[in-house]
Amino acid sequence: MIEGFEKDAWEQHWRDALRAGALDAPNPYLTDEIGTLRPARALDAGCGTGADAVWLAQHGWTVTGVDIAPSALAAAADRATRAGASVTWIEADLTSWAPEAPFDLVFTGYAHASIPQLDLYRRLGQWVAPGGTLLVVGHSGHPGAAGHGDQPPEGSRVTLPDMTALFEPSRWRIRTAREDTAAVPGHPVRHHDVIVRAERLPA
Repeated sequence: MIEGFEKDAWEQHWRDALRAGALDAPNPYLTDEIGTLRPARALDAGCGTGADAVWLAQHGWTVTGVDIAPSALAAAADRATRAGASVTWIEADLTSWAPEAPFDLVFTGYAHASIPQLDLYRRLGQWVAPGGTLLVVGHSGHPGAAGHGDQPPEGSRVTLPDMTALFEPSRWRIRTAREDTAAVPGHPVRHHDVIVRAERLPA
């Protein structure tokens, strides 16, 4: 188990962030990567205050947002109401929750759980329907990532080779696999990121 990513810790994180007036913007990697996909059912895993989930809903997706922190979900619901967007919000731990049906898009941006990061991504991949897409934006564990602000614990960072190795060629087609240090709106520091978009092949 990775300390610092339990429910109480995330709730405190979001309470502090919201008290400080922080309300993040949609992740630019999401908006860049899924623009050509046909809107269908989408999951925002670790949705935080809902910027990405609301953006997806505004662009025609039927969206479910899942997060472990009640305060983040309350802010997300308020954001959706003000934007006139319809999103289903679920308070749950991604290490134990599972959807009733797979999604056409599963997105996760900087989400961390109490299990190793690669285990989390494997779990999310199980929720992608055949022909659907998994888009992961994570913090890089590459040695060159040092110096880009406060990094999360070692077990929650990944390298691009380890990420791409998750996707068996017989089951997945990798569409994007890259690293970037672009600044993300709402994040005060530049993190070295890993971005992987993979399509699950039809059964």
